[in-house]
Amino acid sequence: MPVLINSESVDAIPMGEGITRQALITPERVNNDCVVLDRWNVSAGASTKIQVASTDLAWFQLLEGEATLDGSAGHHQLSDANVVFLPPEFEGTLESASGAVVLYARVPDAGRFDPAFADSKLEFRCVDWRAEPTLDSEHDARTRIYLVTPTLFGTKAVKGEMIIYAPGATASTHHHVGAEHFQYIISGSGTALLGDESQPMRAGDTLYNYEYEMHNFVNDGDEDLVFVEYFVPAECQTIWVNPETVCTWSPTGKNIDGGEPSRKVTAHAHGADVDA
Repeated sequence: MPVLINSESVDAIPMGEGITRQALITPERVNNDCVVLDRWNVSAGASTKIQVASTDLAWFQLLEGEATLDGSAGHHQLSDANVVFLPPEFEGTLESASGAVVLYARVPDAGRFDPAFADSKLEFRCVDWRAEPTLDSEHDARTRIYLVTPTLFGTKAVKGEMIIYAPGATASTHHHVGAEHFQYIISGSGTALLGDESQPMRAGDTLYNYEYEMHNFVNDGDEDLVFVEYFVPAECQTIWVNPETVCTWSPTGKNIDGGEPSRKVTAHAHGADVDA
């Protein structure tokens, strides 16, 4: 059964002066160590060291606020439009002058999920998701933005995207084989349909899905339901209850703000090979 975690139910543990950490996805909570997820609350003026082991990969995105990242990849000014990929052996310091909330994920021993990981020479990447191309679902009122893909970051260990459900939108029921994944709800609310059960979801919730777990989502609220989801590993098989409503995504030719996107993505079905 999927595991639903609300951030308000998770203790905030100090990880330095002015910074607390909420351990959302842990091996103990989900009985798997393919991915670890934390939520950091960074007070104004606080900073923290970031170090990635040689066998791991990590990434983070700002949910709120602004921050700077200084380290082995130079200086970067970050906002809530950024997703940052940290390669093995990255070292740096994250600091926020005005305060920030950070979603920080790590894949331990990432070579388990990508045989070429040790030789891939991964590089630091900072993506502005607001500049990325948007894709609309052909069957319903959903929008997708790719955040982490093998094309963007050079490894098959992880894939991630942002999904936006307009009010009333729902997707087709399905399950995955070959990967586990989680959703973190950024804003809005909705209902997760999990086999024969349903669970309300709201901003701050994390839903961890195992292989073979049937699931679907419905935005039964009056504002957009927005979440990020990440798969470990990137490649998996998706099985649809109704093959006629397989998720098919078509590029809008625009970014989320209506401007020219930073790159081009072709139309494709969910799970198909695509240069995204």
